[in-house]
Amino acid sequence: MPPAAEGRPNAAIRSTLTGILLLVLSMWTLSCLDASGKWVMSAGVPLLVLSWFRYAVHLVLVLALVLPSRGLRVLRSKGPREQIVRGCSMFLATLMFFTTLSYIPQAEATAINFLAPLIVLSAAPWILREPARLSRFVAAGVAFAGVLIIIRPGGGLHPVGTVFGLLTACCFAVQFIATRRVAADDPFTSLIWSGAVGTVFLTLALPFALPAAMPALRALTPLEWTVLISTGVSGGLGHLFQIAAYRRAPASTLAPFIYLQIISASSVGWLVWGHFPDALTWVGIAIICASGIGIGWIEWRRAAPAANTAGGAPRPAR
Repeated sequence: MPPAAEGRPNAAIRSTLTGILLLVLSMWTLSCLDASGKWVMSAGVPLLVLSWFRYAVHLVLVLALVLPSRGLRVLRSKGPREQIVRGCSMFLATLMFFTTLSYIPQAEATAINFLAPLIVLSAAPWILREPARLSRFVAAGVAFAGVLIIIRPGGGLHPVGTVFGLLTACCFAVQFIATRRVAADDPFTSLIWSGAVGTVFLTLALPFALPAAMPALRALTPLEWTVLISTGVSGGLGHLFQIAAYRRAPASTLAPFIYLQIISASSVGWLVWGHFPDALTWVGIAIICASGIGIGWIEWRRAAPAANTAGGAPRPAR
């Protein structure tokens, strides 16, 4: 075998391992974003002001990193209306999730979010015109059973936080569907548009939210200001790491590792607040993860013959 042929499998393995590591890094980075948001809200920073910093810093960071190499052409979208819908759904999901975090612990809030991809699979026959499959409905039902275990009466979760957690999962589901609609765009274009939409809406709301927020902002320590600004940095970097991961490894390979965010969220929640889910909550988390990984494996097995017949369809950019 020629040396070049021997090198190709090794290069593919290295690329896949790099993709996995980047995805895990993105999970930890986004968990730090969630923890930072929860912390500064506990210091008195209002939700809209926190979200403005998260999106404005995100936008500035991504533009600074992407524009020098891609130029202004990266700003042009083939579906601007769909990008606005995606940006709005992501913006609403952020507001809902930060509200959730103000009521319930980070690990449980993150676990509820994993309902979102299963909601998409269940709604796909009507929204995406995909075939209705019993396996998808079973997976969604099993995952919801896991959520019911987590939010069970007597589990200690605030009911308002639970409701906002479920609303967050619905918003994320809309975001995932909208992401499918803008698949023709460069992923960096989608990343910039999502930051821009949130920044525009929050900047319009800032004159109404800022006066009431000024006493809390004046009372922030330098450390708290650093954490507040870091929400935009960790948000932007987390999504950049995800894009880099999906450029280096197939989506089907990376899918199971997404559920490692449960571990990062639990670890960060334990380190910062000393909260660790109880045994029954871990049972619910395990059911959600098993349902998601199981349906992911089924979908991959179902798609593999078609991909092989077609000679391997190109993977859409993420």
